[in-house]
Amino acid sequence: MVQSTFSPTLKDYKSEVKPTWCPGCGDFGVLNATYRGLANLKLKPDETVVVSGIGCSSRMPHFIKTFGFHSVHGRALPLAQGLKMARPDLTIVAVGGDGDFFSIGIGHFVHAALRNVDLTAIVMDNETYGLTKGQTSPTSPHGHTTKSTPYGLLASQFNPIATALSLNVSFVARGYSAKPKELATMIEQATNHRGFSFIQVLSPCPTFYNTFDSWDAAVTPIPTTHQTTDRLGALGLAMDTDKQYVGIFYQEERPTMDRAVHELAQQTKEFDINTYMQRYL
Repeated sequence: MVQSTFSPTLKDYKSEVKPTWCPGCGDFGVLNATYRGLANLKLKPDETVVVSGIGCSSRMPHFIKTFGFHSVHGRALPLAQGLKMARPDLTIVAVGGDGDFFSIGIGHFVHAALRNVDLTAIVMDNETYGLTKGQTSPTSPHGHTTKSTPYGLLASQFNPIATALSLNVSFVARGYSAKPKELATMIEQATNHRGFSFIQVLSPCPTFYNTFDSWDAAVTPIPTTHQTTDRLGALGLAMDTDKQYVGIFYQEERPTMDRAVHELAQQTKEFDINTYMQRYL
Protein backbone atom coordinates (compact mmCIF):
# COMPACT_ATOMS: atom_id res chain seq x y z
CA MET A 1 0.00 0.00 0.00
CA VAL A 2 1.34 3.40 -0.97
CA GLN A 3 1.30 5.78 2.02
CA SER A 4 2.40 9.40 2.31
CA THR A 5 1.87 12.55 4.40
CA PHE A 6 2.16 14.59 1.19
CA SER A 7 -1.15 16.32 0.39
CA PRO A 8 -1.10 17.16 -3.32
CA THR A 9 -3.63 18.61 -5.72
CA LEU A 10 -3.97 17.79 -9.41
CA LYS A 11 -1.86 20.87 -10.22
CA ASP A 12 1.14 19.26 -8.53
CA TYR A 13 1.27 16.72 -11.38
CA LYS A 14 0.53 18.98 -14.34
CA SER A 15 3.63 20.04 -16.24
CA GLU A 16 3.98 23.29 -18.17
CA VAL A 17 3.90 21.35 -21.45
CA LYS A 18 0.42 21.39 -22.97
CA PRO A 19 -0.89 18.16 -24.55
CA THR A 20 -0.55 18.08 -28.32
CA TRP A 21 -3.26 15.52 -29.04
CA CYS A 22 -6.09 16.14 -31.48
CA PRO A 23 -9.27 17.71 -30.06
CA GLY A 24 -11.46 14.98 -28.60
CA CYS A 25 -8.65 12.42 -28.26
CA GLY A 26 -9.43 9.77 -25.68
CA ASP A 27 -5.95 10.15 -24.22
CA PHE A 28 -7.04 13.41 -22.54
CA GLY A 29 -9.32 11.32 -20.32
CA VAL A 30 -6.48 8.94 -19.49
CA LEU A 31 -4.18 11.84 -18.63
CA ASN A 32 -6.81 13.36 -16.35
CA ALA A 33 -7.36 9.99 -14.67
CA THR A 34 -3.61 9.61 -14.18
CA TYR A 35 -3.37 13.04 -12.52
CA ARG A 36 -6.24 12.11 -10.24
CA GLY A 37 -4.87 8.66 -9.45
CA LEU A 38 -1.41 9.98 -8.56
CA ALA A 39 -2.94 12.70 -6.38
CA ASN A 40 -5.26 10.28 -4.58
CA LEU A 41 -2.28 8.04 -3.87
CA LYS A 42 -0.33 11.08 -2.60
CA LEU A 43 2.69 10.03 -4.63
CA LYS A 44 5.54 12.51 -4.54
CA PRO A 45 6.48 13.66 -8.06
CA ASP A 46 10.20 13.18 -7.36
CA GLU A 47 9.57 9.57 -6.28
CA THR A 48 7.53 8.66 -9.37
CA VAL A 49 8.68 7.88 -12.92
CA VAL A 50 6.47 7.75 -16.01
CA VAL A 51 8.07 5.82 -18.88
CA SER A 52 6.88 5.57 -22.48
CA GLY A 53 7.84 4.39 -25.95
CA ILE A 54 6.71 5.97 -29.23
CA GLY A 55 3.24 7.02 -30.38
CA CYS A 56 0.56 9.59 -29.62
CA SER A 57 -0.05 8.23 -26.12
CA SER A 58 3.68 7.95 -25.44
CA ARG A 59 3.93 11.73 -25.23
CA MET A 60 2.38 11.53 -21.79
CA PRO A 61 5.63 11.87 -19.76
CA HIS A 62 5.94 15.40 -21.16
CA PHE A 63 2.59 16.35 -19.66
CA ILE A 64 3.11 14.96 -16.14
CA LYS A 65 5.37 16.69 -13.62
CA THR A 66 7.16 13.60 -12.36
CA PHE A 67 10.41 12.12 -13.54
CA GLY A 68 9.84 10.89 -17.08
CA PHE A 69 11.57 8.95 -19.82
CA HIS A 70 10.35 9.10 -23.44
CA SER A 71 12.19 6.05 -24.77
CA VAL A 72 12.38 4.28 -28.14
CA HIS A 73 9.65 2.36 -29.95
CA GLY A 74 8.28 -0.59 -28.01
CA ARG A 75 10.83 -0.44 -25.18
CA ALA A 76 8.89 1.15 -22.33
CA LEU A 77 8.56 -2.10 -20.38
CA PRO A 78 12.24 -3.18 -20.28
CA LEU A 79 13.20 0.33 -19.26
CA ALA A 80 10.51 0.41 -16.57
CA GLN A 81 11.61 -2.99 -15.22
CA GLY A 82 15.24 -1.91 -15.09
CA LEU A 83 14.30 1.26 -13.22
CA LYS A 84 12.30 -0.65 -10.64
CA MET A 85 15.05 -3.18 -10.02
CA ALA A 86 17.70 -0.45 -9.75
CA ARG A 87 15.51 1.86 -7.65
CA PRO A 88 12.87 -0.19 -5.80
CA ASP A 89 11.92 2.89 -3.78
CA LEU A 90 10.39 4.55 -6.85
CA THR A 91 6.86 4.13 -8.21
CA ILE A 92 7.07 3.20 -11.90
CA VAL A 93 4.31 3.72 -14.46
CA ALA A 94 4.78 2.62 -18.08
CA VAL A 95 2.42 4.15 -20.65
CA GLY A 96 1.92 3.63 -24.38
CA GLY A 97 -0.44 2.55 -27.11
CA ASP A 98 -1.62 -0.68 -28.67
CA GLY A 99 1.02 -0.54 -31.39
CA ASP A 100 3.86 0.21 -28.99
CA PHE A 101 2.95 -2.55 -26.52
CA PHE A 102 1.35 -5.22 -28.71
CA SER A 103 3.30 -4.96 -31.98
CA ILE A 104 6.98 -4.13 -31.67
CA GLY A 105 6.78 -4.41 -27.87
CA ILE A 106 4.84 -7.67 -27.52
CA GLY A 107 7.93 -9.71 -26.63
CA HIS A 108 8.66 -7.39 -23.73
CA PHE A 109 5.04 -7.66 -22.59
CA VAL A 110 5.36 -11.45 -22.37
CA HIS A 111 8.51 -11.33 -20.26
CA ALA A 112 7.18 -8.53 -18.05
CA ALA A 113 4.29 -10.85 -17.23
CA LEU A 114 6.64 -13.71 -16.37
CA ARG A 115 8.92 -11.56 -14.21
CA ASN A 116 6.10 -9.85 -12.31
CA VAL A 117 8.15 -6.73 -11.58
CA ASP A 118 6.26 -4.24 -9.42
CA LEU A 119 5.10 -1.60 -11.91
CA THR A 120 1.93 -0.39 -13.60
CA ALA A 121 1.42 -0.52 -17.38
CA ILE A 122 -1.32 1.67 -18.85
CA VAL A 123 -2.01 0.90 -22.51
CA MET A 124 -4.18 3.41 -24.39
CA ASP A 125 -5.84 1.28 -27.06
CA ASN A 126 -7.44 3.10 -30.01
CA GLU A 127 -7.22 0.12 -32.40
CA THR A 128 -5.23 2.16 -34.92
CA TYR A 129 -1.86 3.79 -35.56
CA GLY A 130 -2.87 7.39 -34.98
CA LEU A 131 0.58 8.99 -35.13
CA THR A 132 1.21 7.63 -38.63
CA LYS A 133 -2.25 8.60 -39.94
CA GLY A 134 -4.49 5.62 -39.33
CA GLN A 135 -2.97 2.27 -40.32
CA THR A 136 -4.22 -0.92 -38.67
CA SER A 137 -2.75 -2.01 -35.35
CA PRO A 138 -2.75 -5.45 -33.68
CA THR A 139 -6.06 -4.63 -31.98
CA SER A 140 -7.81 -3.45 -35.16
CA PRO A 141 -10.81 -5.67 -35.96
CA HIS A 142 -10.70 -8.19 -38.78
CA GLY A 143 -11.94 -6.61 -42.00
CA HIS A 144 -11.17 -3.03 -40.92
CA THR A 145 -10.50 -0.83 -43.96
CA THR A 146 -7.84 1.89 -44.04
CA LYS A 147 -5.72 3.51 -46.74
CA SER A 148 -3.18 0.73 -46.26
CA THR A 149 -5.83 -2.04 -46.09
CA PRO A 150 -8.40 -0.92 -48.70
CA TYR A 151 -9.82 -4.44 -49.02
CA GLY A 152 -10.06 -4.97 -45.28
CA LEU A 153 -7.65 -6.27 -42.64
CA LEU A 154 -6.93 -9.95 -43.25
CA ALA A 155 -5.38 -10.64 -39.83
CA SER A 156 -7.30 -11.58 -36.70
CA GLN A 157 -7.83 -9.08 -33.90
CA PHE A 158 -5.46 -9.28 -30.93
CA ASN A 159 -7.16 -9.64 -27.53
CA PRO A 160 -5.02 -7.86 -24.88
CA ILE A 161 -7.04 -8.95 -21.84
CA ALA A 162 -7.20 -12.62 -22.87
CA THR A 163 -3.48 -12.56 -23.62
CA ALA A 164 -2.63 -11.01 -20.25
CA LEU A 165 -4.76 -13.61 -18.48
CA SER A 166 -3.14 -16.47 -20.39
CA LEU A 167 0.27 -15.11 -19.33
CA ASN A 168 -0.93 -15.02 -15.71
CA VAL A 169 -0.35 -11.27 -15.31
CA SER A 170 -0.99 -10.65 -11.61
CA PHE A 171 -3.32 -7.65 -12.08
CA VAL A 172 -5.48 -7.35 -15.20
CA ALA A 173 -8.02 -4.59 -15.78
CA ARG A 174 -9.76 -2.61 -18.49
CA GLY A 175 -10.93 1.01 -18.32
CA TYR A 176 -12.53 3.53 -20.65
CA SER A 177 -11.17 7.01 -21.27
CA ALA A 178 -14.71 8.44 -21.30
CA LYS A 179 -15.03 7.39 -17.64
CA PRO A 180 -11.99 9.10 -16.07
CA LYS A 181 -13.19 8.94 -12.45
CA GLU A 182 -13.58 5.17 -12.60
CA LEU A 183 -10.26 4.92 -14.43
CA ALA A 184 -8.52 6.99 -11.73
CA THR A 185 -9.71 4.53 -9.09
CA MET A 186 -8.46 1.66 -11.25
CA ILE A 187 -5.03 3.30 -11.55
CA GLU A 188 -4.91 3.62 -7.76
CA GLN A 189 -5.74 -0.06 -7.34
CA ALA A 190 -3.16 -1.08 -9.93
CA THR A 191 -0.43 1.02 -8.35
CA ASN A 192 -1.17 -0.33 -4.88
CA HIS A 193 -0.96 -3.89 -6.21
CA ARG A 194 2.49 -5.38 -5.62
CA GLY A 195 3.44 -6.89 -8.96
CA PHE A 196 2.98 -6.29 -12.69
CA SER A 197 -0.31 -4.43 -13.15
CA PHE A 198 -1.80 -4.14 -16.63
CA ILE A 199 -4.63 -1.78 -17.58
CA GLN A 200 -6.00 -1.73 -21.11
CA VAL A 201 -7.75 1.60 -21.61
CA LEU A 202 -10.21 1.95 -24.48
CA SER A 203 -9.12 5.37 -25.78
CA PRO A 204 -10.73 6.37 -29.11
CA CYS A 205 -8.97 8.25 -31.90
CA PRO A 206 -11.60 10.69 -33.25
CA THR A 207 -9.38 11.68 -36.17
CA PHE A 208 -8.59 8.32 -37.78
CA TYR A 209 -10.88 5.73 -36.13
CA ASN A 210 -13.66 7.18 -34.01
CA THR A 211 -15.02 4.38 -31.84
CA PHE A 212 -16.71 6.54 -29.18
CA ASP A 213 -20.27 5.60 -30.18
CA SER A 214 -19.63 1.88 -30.58
CA TRP A 215 -17.70 1.69 -27.30
CA ASP A 216 -20.31 3.73 -25.46
CA ALA A 217 -22.81 1.07 -26.46
CA ALA A 218 -20.54 -1.89 -25.70
CA VAL A 219 -18.84 -0.82 -22.45
CA THR A 220 -20.33 -2.75 -19.53
CA PRO A 221 -19.14 -3.03 -15.90
CA ILE A 222 -17.84 -6.44 -14.93
CA PRO A 223 -20.64 -8.26 -13.05
CA THR A 224 -20.44 -7.84 -9.28
CA THR A 225 -20.68 -11.63 -8.96
CA HIS A 226 -17.30 -12.06 -10.66
CA GLN A 227 -14.47 -13.05 -8.32
CA THR A 228 -11.14 -11.44 -9.22
CA THR A 229 -9.36 -14.64 -8.16
CA ASP A 230 -11.22 -16.60 -10.85
CA ARG A 231 -8.89 -16.52 -13.85
CA LEU A 232 -11.00 -18.85 -16.00
CA GLY A 233 -14.09 -16.76 -15.30
CA ALA A 234 -12.12 -13.65 -16.22
CA LEU A 235 -11.07 -15.27 -19.47
CA GLY A 236 -14.71 -15.92 -20.32
CA LEU A 237 -15.49 -12.22 -19.85
CA ALA A 238 -12.48 -11.26 -21.96
CA MET A 239 -13.62 -13.49 -24.83
CA ASP A 240 -17.10 -11.92 -25.01
CA THR A 241 -17.07 -10.09 -28.35
CA ASP A 242 -20.47 -8.44 -27.87
CA LYS A 243 -19.46 -6.44 -24.80
CA GLN A 244 -16.42 -4.50 -23.62
CA TYR A 245 -16.29 -5.33 -19.93
CA VAL A 246 -14.55 -2.73 -17.76
CA GLY A 247 -13.19 -3.27 -14.27
CA ILE A 248 -10.73 -5.64 -12.63
CA PHE A 249 -10.69 -9.02 -14.34
CA TYR A 250 -8.04 -10.71 -12.21
CA GLN A 251 -5.75 -10.04 -9.27
CA GLU A 252 -3.29 -12.31 -7.49
CA GLU A 253 -0.55 -11.55 -4.99
CA ARG A 254 2.66 -13.45 -5.68
CA PRO A 255 6.44 -12.86 -5.41
CA THR A 256 7.93 -10.10 -7.54
CA MET A 257 11.22 -10.32 -9.38
CA ASP A 258 12.45 -6.93 -8.17
CA ARG A 259 12.15 -8.00 -4.54
CA ALA A 260 13.72 -11.39 -5.27
CA VAL A 261 16.69 -9.72 -6.98
CA HIS A 262 17.33 -7.47 -3.99
CA GLU A 263 17.02 -10.36 -1.54
CA LEU A 264 19.54 -12.30 -3.60
CA ALA A 265 21.85 -9.29 -3.68
CA GLN A 266 21.81 -9.15 0.12
CA GLN A 267 22.78 -12.83 0.29
CA THR A 268 25.69 -12.40 -2.10
CA LYS A 269 27.01 -8.94 -1.15
CA GLU A 270 30.00 -10.49 0.65
CA PHE A 271 30.81 -12.57 -2.43
CA ASP A 272 34.49 -12.49 -3.46
CA ILE A 273 35.00 -12.91 -7.20
CA ASN A 274 38.66 -13.85 -6.75
CA THR A 275 37.74 -16.78 -4.51
CA TYR A 276 35.21 -17.95 -7.08
CA MET A 277 37.71 -17.69 -9.96
CA GLN A 278 40.17 -19.93 -8.14
CA ARG A 279 37.88 -22.86 -8.92
CA TYR A 280 38.80 -22.53 -12.59
CA LEU A 281 42.52 -21.89 -12.23
